[in-house]
Amino acid sequence: MAEFLTGMKRTVKCGDVTVDMVGQEVTVMGWTNRRRNLGSLVFFQIRDISGIVQAVIDSNKVSAELFEKAEQVKLEYVIAVKGVVAKRTGPNVNPNMKTGEIEIEVTELRILSEAEVTPFNVGDTNAGEALRLKYRYLDLRREDLQRNLIVRSKIAQTTRRYLSDNGFLEIETPFLGKSTPEGARDYLVPSRVHPGKFYALPQSPQIFKQLLMVAGMDRYFQIAKCFRDEDLRANRQPEFTQIDIEMSFVDKEEDIFEVIEGLIYNIFKDVKGMELARPFNRMSYNDAMALYGSDKPDLRFDMQLKDISEVVKGCGFGVFESALETGAVKCIVLKNHEGDVSRKEIDKLTDLVKTYKAKGLAYYGKNKDGGVRCSFTKFVSPEFLDKLADACGIENNDLAFIVSDANYETACISLGALRCHLAEKFGMIDPEKFEILWLTDFPLFEYDEEDQRYVAKHHPFTSPKNEDVPLMKTAPDKVRAKAYDLVINGEEAGGGSLRIYNRDIQKLMFETLGFTDEQIAQKFGFFVNAFNYGTPPHGGIAFGLDRLTMLLTNTASIKDVIAFPKMQNACDLMSEAPNVVEEKQLKELGIEISKQEK
Repeated sequence: MAEFLTGMKRTVKCGDVTVDMVGQEVTVMGWTNRRRNLGSLVFFQIRDISGIVQAVIDSNKVSAELFEKAEQVKLEYVIAVKGVVAKRTGPNVNPNMKTGEIEIEVTELRILSEAEVTPFNVGDTNAGEALRLKYRYLDLRREDLQRNLIVRSKIAQTTRRYLSDNGFLEIETPFLGKSTPEGARDYLVPSRVHPGKFYALPQSPQIFKQLLMVAGMDRYFQIAKCFRDEDLRANRQPEFTQIDIEMSFVDKEEDIFEVIEGLIYNIFKDVKGMELARPFNRMSYNDAMALYGSDKPDLRFDMQLKDISEVVKGCGFGVFESALETGAVKCIVLKNHEGDVSRKEIDKLTDLVKTYKAKGLAYYGKNKDGGVRCSFTKFVSPEFLDKLADACGIENNDLAFIVSDANYETACISLGALRCHLAEKFGMIDPEKFEILWLTDFPLFEYDEEDQRYVAKHHPFTSPKNEDVPLMKTAPDKVRAKAYDLVINGEEAGGGSLRIYNRDIQKLMFETLGFTDEQIAQKFGFFVNAFNYGTPPHGGIAFGLDRLTMLLTNTASIKDVIAFPKMQNACDLMSEAPNVVEEKQLKELGIEISKQEK
């Protein structure tokens, strides 16, 4: 029978009981983590969010009633115990526990809540993910998940403190807004009082935060919920949280960088105890693509891409030479592992680069004795191979991988993906190392082959470089943006830009994206109209709080840093959302569900 807590008050958390408290009376409360009955002695491990402490009940020191109650306690019961802290001795000391030098000799025990046998043992990660998500409240009792959420909370606390100290106002923007184009799919919310019309949940607070700058709020931030109806990945959820920031009267990217580097510095110091070197590294988009084949390069390891287009000219191998007119021939060199890569493994690596649109993968390497293996030996001369080895820096036990493609970006991106795969496979990445850089000078536009038009690389409110404005009408593909990403260990932690504040340039931007005046008025009228009343130069950035927490906890899945995440198909197994609603609710909204064939 569960008991009331009346009269008992927790004096210390389980993980905070220390040797200094030996001889003191304490009261702890938590869940029964483990239990052992040795006849005259009953041992409990009691667990709360701070950790675990051992309690012992000795039949020779307590009443028969108390000892009998102790024998009834089972795993995951919620209990409260009062007792005296005692020092463990000899083999009873547990060096693997924070509280392993002490235990609590219990004088009073209350069973606050009983528990049925759990569907899986708390802390067992071998239990299926679907089962653990169905009983998420049980899985959240796991120490590493609780630690992740503690880190997440610390990041949010540091963010609020730092930004508030630097003159930023925390302002909430609406959840119910207007659906706008140029993004992922919106989550739509039907309106009961406006039949046939819909709100959209925000993909970001972008428009509203810019309007706050027009309104004179000067510096804004928000830890904002955002929603995107798109397919899930390991680091993506349909609802996510971002640290959203905007500043007025900024003229250059460095104005943003200075403030944000201070924020990231403080987050790392508070959460990891690390003091990052500032200023952070800078790299242009073009250099990142050329050297790393990625717009979010991981700098924790070397293995840069080399352009060998000039080297292969006239080599006689048609596969290389046919790429030179419009594309490139590029390579990476895997150092000291030639003997560790079998032909079967090379076939798998070839399949990998093909998923990034490369047509194939050539290779050339030397074994430990200097012997050559090469996929194109019969097409080229020995002199060319020597020239290639010198150009690539290929030494004994090295293996070079080569991609040639008529599309320059394909050659870069496919090798960039291979670079990361090889680094992970051969243990080149130090998980405790953090490499941070600003990626700058992104293209303003990218061409959408499906729609046969230019679309915004970031969003349609990103400012072009001043000197590139004339190119917007004549060569949109050459226009650079005042955009930037903060990249941490090969992941985009945040992205932002200086915004367009000149209404003529904003109109030119919309025209380049193919919008008519009517479409501009319909989709963005309230936003564009605000530009008629005085708009300060402004810019900002947004960080994914979920992704930042993943990076600081070295967690592989975004689900492990969100309290109640969704599955791959965007459903919540615990609450069974999404689900059907009553016909009455649909009628109130003027909605009829069309029956689809299964």
